[in-house]
Amino acid sequence: MKEDLAEWFNTLYDLDVQADTFLESLETGCHLCRHANNVNRIALDFQQRHPEVAARMRVPQNEVVFQAKNVVPGSFIARDNVSNFIQWCRQDLGIQDVLMFETNDLVLKKNEKNFVLCLLEVARRGSKFGMLAPMLIQMEEEIEEEMRDQMTYGVLGMRQESQRTLSFALAYPSRARPISLCDLKNLDEL
Repeated sequence: MKEDLAEWFNTLYDLDVQADTFLESLETGCHLCRHANNVNRIALDFQQRHPEVAARMRVPQNEVVFQAKNVVPGSFIARDNVSNFIQWCRQDLGIQDVLMFETNDLVLKKNEKNFVLCLLEVARRGSKFGMLAPMLIQMEEEIEEEMRDQMTYGVLGMRQESQRTLSFALAYPSRARPISLCDLKNLDEL
């Protein structure tokens, strides 16, 4: 996941973030706050282009204020930047607490899993506004699309099968038999 997020950040912002130094590259909070402001900009563009769709979505609008010059990792300023990003995630994006991280999770590298999960959720939300998403999120979206297609086909296929069974039963009433439990598909097949 860190490799995918590092490649994603590098692509979006022309950075040189590596998977093995992923947390260290972001621990000042500067890149995170820049990203938050970029998501805001793309979301506002999306809102202007598609107001009817955006009306049903949570569109972030508050700019994330941060300090970018002379920020030392682990300093109060770095913690403040990270805290501002976290506040934006909670208030503007509405990310659930279960997917959030705390300042120390990044600054002191206490819980990198929560940090990575939060970034993936931010990317997921940004992709809904048309922002480039990491490969993992793109794969998730492809799988969801395939599942929707299968459900649509499955429902149509079941309807067609039901119509054929009904037609057969009407045409040959003596041959029609009641459905037994063995005829029903199991949950895995459904």
